[in-house]
Amino acid sequence: MKAKDLRLRTDSDLMSELSSLKEELFSLRFQNATGQLENPMRIRECKKDYARIKTILRQRELERAGEEANARN
Repeated sequence: MKAKDLRLRTDSDLMSELSSLKEELFSLRFQNATGQLENPMRIRECKKDYARIKTILRQRELERAGEEANARN
């Protein structure tokens, strides 16, 4: 996933994607522990996608907080 594409999505879409990535990451870790994982690089991809989404959500949160602070002044 590209950050550019993720920025076009709504917060609710990103939150649902975040929960599905969390479930997939759990599943991949479980498969890795049992020796059934076919593509170990998928764990790394999931972790990076998860971090990208969390970063975008945090940036939006900070932007909203900054706008509220400016509106109060």
